[in-house]
Amino acid sequence: MPTPAYSALRNHRSRSRGWRGGAVALALATTLLACSRTPAPDAKGGKDSDKPVPVAVLTVQPGTSVQTLEAVGQAEGQREVEVRARVGGILLQRVYTEGSPVRAGETLFRIDPSPFENALARAEAQLAEVEARLAQAEREADRSARLAEQNAIGRKEADDAASALALVRAQRQTAQAAARQARLDLSWTRIEAPVSGISGRARYSEGSLISASGGDALTVITQNDPIWVRFSLPDAEHARLTRDGGVRSVRKVEAVLADGKLHATPGRLNFAASQVDARTASVTLRAAFANPDSAILPGQFIRIRLVTGERSGVFLVPQSAVLQNDKGRFVYLLEEGGKSRKQPIVTAGWDGKGNWVVTEGLQPGSRVVLDNLLRIKPDSRLEMVDKAAPKAARDTPAADGSTSAASPARQGR
Repeated sequence: MPTPAYSALRNHRSRSRGWRGGAVALALATTLLACSRTPAPDAKGGKDSDKPVPVAVLTVQPGTSVQTLEAVGQAEGQREVEVRARVGGILLQRVYTEGSPVRAGETLFRIDPSPFENALARAEAQLAEVEARLAQAEREADRSARLAEQNAIGRKEADDAASALALVRAQRQTAQAAARQARLDLSWTRIEAPVSGISGRARYSEGSLISASGGDALTVITQNDPIWVRFSLPDAEHARLTRDGGVRSVRKVEAVLADGKLHATPGRLNFAASQVDARTASVTLRAAFANPDSAILPGQFIRIRLVTGERSGVFLVPQSAVLQNDKGRFVYLLEEGGKSRKQPIVTAGWDGKGNWVVTEGLQPGSRVVLDNLLRIKPDSRLEMVDKAAPKAARDTPAADGSTSAASPARQGR
C-alpha cells in the first residue's frame, strides 16, 4: 500500500506534466495564428497579382462563312438481306468465301439433295400412273359417247364414263403440281445469293441440320455501294434548315471519316422524316454515298456535314476562345488601356474548321483574347504578346466559372 508521501509526490508530477502540455499547446496556437495573418505571395494584393496576364489576341474583321450543319450518323447497307434455307436438311457444303463479294444467283450453300431426289422420283411416277389412267378414261369416254349415239348403251353409262374422265384429269393436275413442287424443293437444296453484295460469315458449319422454319439465317449479304448513313438533327437545327428552304437547300453532303479525312465522293440526301421523334426531339435524315472501295462499313459512325449556303458579314472566332456559362456564349476582348472586357456573342453554328461563326456581339477590329483564359476575369490587366495558337483547354472552368463552348456537333448528341 503506497505511503502518503509517495502519493503526494505522484500528484505533484502529474500537475507538472499538465502545465507543460498546456504551455506547448498555447505556443503552437499562437504560431498558427501568426502564420495565418501573413499574406501568401500569390494571394490577392500580392506582387504577382499586379503583373498583367500575357495573351495572344485575334483582330477580327467581317467576312464570309460557309453555313453548315453537323451531326453524327451511323452507316448501314443499302440492302441487308438474310439468306435462309427454303427446305430443311443436312448442310453439305459452303461454297462461297466468307466476306467476299457475291453476285445475285451465285451458289452459297448446298443441302443434301438425296431425300428430295427420291421425292421427285415418287411424284413423277405418280404422274405417269395418272396419265396412263387418263388415257384409258379418254378411250372409255369416247367409246361410250359413240355407243350412246347409236342407242347401244344407256345415257347413264355414257355420263359415268365422262365423269370418270373429268376425275382423272383433275388427278393429273394434282400429280403435275406435286411433281413441280418436288422439282422446286430439289432446286432449293442449292441456296443462291438473292442479291449482289458483300457476303457475311456463315452461321452454320457443314454437317449441321438446317430447318426451313425458324432459326438463324445462314448468312447476310450487304450492299455497300452505295452505302447509307442515317443521322438526326435536333428540331431547332431542322427548323433552321426548313427556314432556309428545306432539304432542297442543302448544297453538299460530306462525310468525315474516323481518321478526320473527307470521304472521296460527296453524297446526297435520300430521306427525311416527316415528324419529330418525341423521345429524342430530333428529326431523322439519311444520306447515300458512293462506296466502291468499301471505305465506309455498315455500323461505322460517321460525322455528316451539310453545306446549306454562305453567310456574309460574320466573324470567325476560334472555338477555344469562346466560353459559355448559364447566360450564353461570350469572349474576352482586349480593350484600350490593357484591360479585359467580357463580351456576350451570338453564334450561328460552326464552320467545320475549328471556328465559331459569330453574328452579333463583335465589331470590326475587335481584339479577341485567344489564350490564358483560365487566368482572366473582367477588368483583368492584359499584355498582348506575339505567340501562336491558343492552348486553352476545352470544357475547362475559367476564372469566372464558365467553360469553353462545345462545337455544334457535340451539343445535343
